[in-house]
Amino acid sequence: MITASIFIFTTYAALVIAFIIGFKNVKLRTSNFEQPLHKFSIIIPFRNEANNLNNLLQSIQKLNYPNKMFEVLLVNDASEDTSCTIIESFQKNHSHISIQIIQNKRTSNSSKKDAIQTAVQQSKFNWIVATDADCEVPKNWLQSFNKFILEKQPVFISAAVKFKAEQSFLFHIQNLNFTSLIGSTIGAFGIQQPFLCNGANMCYKKEVFQKLNGFEGNKTIASGDDVFLLEKMVKNYATDVYFLKSKENIVITKCEMQWQSFLNQQIRWASKSSAYKNWFSILVGGIVFITNLYILIIGFSLFLKPSNYPFFIAILLQKMFFDILLIEKTASFLNTKQSLKHFPFVSLIYPFFTVIIALLSVIKEYEWKGRTFDK
Repeated sequence: MITASIFIFTTYAALVIAFIIGFKNVKLRTSNFEQPLHKFSIIIPFRNEANNLNNLLQSIQKLNYPNKMFEVLLVNDASEDTSCTIIESFQKNHSHISIQIIQNKRTSNSSKKDAIQTAVQQSKFNWIVATDADCEVPKNWLQSFNKFILEKQPVFISAAVKFKAEQSFLFHIQNLNFTSLIGSTIGAFGIQQPFLCNGANMCYKKEVFQKLNGFEGNKTIASGDDVFLLEKMVKNYATDVYFLKSKENIVITKCEMQWQSFLNQQIRWASKSSAYKNWFSILVGGIVFITNLYILIIGFSLFLKPSNYPFFIAILLQKMFFDILLIEKTASFLNTKQSLKHFPFVSLIYPFFTVIIALLSVIKEYEWKGRTFDK
């Protein structure tokens, strides 16, 4: 048991330390912007988002970028509420902004991938910017992308997302989990092994997306429009894929408000992992799962062998120590440190959460936007 523990937790610690080093390697960008030169097509799929569209559209209206240099393509995925009416009303009052409603053309099991593909085909500009309908974008969003493109000449840019602050304990659980994911995302980019990104804040070249045949090859999986596209980009343009680490570019989204919807979301996110082709994605997933499973096994062994209690506490504290190093750095960047006080308790339940979600993702279907999907 001692030998296994040393191997598992040394491997886990090495992984987290690598992410911390990578996080530092990704340069924090300043708000010293350049002359706008690039034009952007903002693509936003939506389905029954009447409660969120006003905030999104108001944030777009405040963008600090010439109106003639971006367009907004909102893709309606069979909405049954007043989403289209809200957008049409906004169009009438903001005619200086190019906003279109496009009807999704379903061709696969993934409505979101179909929506993005539909919009890309109708977009006018060569830079695609993606976000979600339940988000709010920062005013210098396009400015920061423009400057980064001028500096780096990338083909794909991943950027940060954070949750809008809430007071509930459910928010703090989600916020700590999400902060960890963002930290791992940035850290992986910093060690040249990108394997995660977030579809609520991405930018990529239209011509490269088309050259790679978009989402072809993974349309049978409902989610994963972000990660699977990243895998293609890394495979074909490894040196031209970047993370934009800028406080001016952080997109704000909403956390889940109910436990059931949160668990459903996590199952959906985990369900796509079996289709990952990136070796580093598989390695990270395996290390995280095995580490948390091992903690559970040792924890349950206390019922049979209480003398293992000091050992259990030791390995749990070791994991918490390395986790908080990455989470604290990421929370400082995102300005989401309000959840850190809940970290000790969340760390106690996180192994249960991780293992249960991983197992359910293998056997359980999930719901997304009012539709049910098989694994």
